[in-house]
Amino acid sequence: MSTSLQRRFRAWIAAPAYPWATGGVLTAGAVTELIVIPGSVTTTVGVLVSAASLMWRRSFPPVAVLTVAAGLLGFAGDVNLYLSIVASGLVGCYSLGRHRVLHPAVTVAGGALGALCVNVVHINTWSRMELPVPALWEQGSLSLFAESFLLTVVIFGAVMMGDAVRSREETRTERNLAQAQLIAMERQQAAEAERAAIARELHDIVSHSVSMIAVQAESATYTTPGLTPEGREGFQQIAATARSSMAELRRLLGVLRTAPGDTALTAPQPTLDHLAELVEQHRAVGGVAELKVTGERVALPAAWELSAYRITQEALTNARKHAPGARTVVELDYGADRLLTLRVRDDGPAPGARPDPGSGTGHGLTGMRERAALVGGRLSAGVRPDGGFLVEAELPWGTG
Repeated sequence: MSTSLQRRFRAWIAAPAYPWATGGVLTAGAVTELIVIPGSVTTTVGVLVSAASLMWRRSFPPVAVLTVAAGLLGFAGDVNLYLSIVASGLVGCYSLGRHRVLHPAVTVAGGALGALCVNVVHINTWSRMELPVPALWEQGSLSLFAESFLLTVVIFGAVMMGDAVRSREETRTERNLAQAQLIAMERQQAAEAERAAIARELHDIVSHSVSMIAVQAESATYTTPGLTPEGREGFQQIAATARSSMAELRRLLGVLRTAPGDTALTAPQPTLDHLAELVEQHRAVGGVAELKVTGERVALPAAWELSAYRITQEALTNARKHAPGARTVVELDYGADRLLTLRVRDDGPAPGARPDPGSGTGHGLTGMRERAALVGGRLSAGVRPDGGFLVEAELPWGTG
């Protein structure tokens, strides 16, 4: 069968009118067969109900139980086996397996019991018709139950065929769903990669230029001779605007680099008020740390607060990696000249302590310098003359 014919056949079977058409044809065939070969009332009712009930087998699959039961009843009412009973019974058993109205084992067991009951009724009918029927346990008596055995095999085959079709369709559906999920995941990863590429381009193209504008405008207030107060104020506004633009750019880069399901950007950003918690976390993992704050607490712009916090966080992390067991001091000075000074120093690893073997392979210092530069500050880091390590950042937030 060609592909086009297969497609048309499947579409015809899947059509809503298919069960009604086939059920109607079987019912018409049953009526014709009963006219040609009249049967008892029980047989007539069983044949007609078995065929007609197939019209609802898709909209209400449990009706197939009635189809099979009526077919067995119609066969039990007469020794003649009508073709319409055979057809409707096979379709009913197939529907039971196809829609898994009951577990296949339960369906086959019920069908086998029904076939045995029909066989017993027929044995009794043969006896009343004075046909040679051997007594049970006599030689040849097992042949009397060949009918129930054959019916059970037929029921088993029809039910298993329906169950196999159901399993195949479920497997196809699961495969299509998995494929759709994989395609969606690939598209999402491609979108995230594109967003990361855009973020890199923005950083490379814009951040350097805007940083230079801020630095040059700030420097011009001191290097330009004869600068009027209005001109100095103009340069300061240019520098402030450039720094504000850098802060906005930094937030934009964070949005572009964050996955859709990441909620980090919606959470409140840490500030300098959270430094005590950060130091406490350092102590909780075995570190020795002290926080010293001098000067009057000033509410700084969000970008400055976050940069100072992240620098401290990275410095404490490096201290745990490079100098485990060291005593670390975090000093924060709110200078009167609008200069925030941050120092994180340690006295070196404790005796017998072993630094992290992966230390020195990251970009922690580079990241801290970049954070300081983003707000127009500077950062220095190195070994102290008396041992240990010092990270010092100066973050100006304005001029007097």
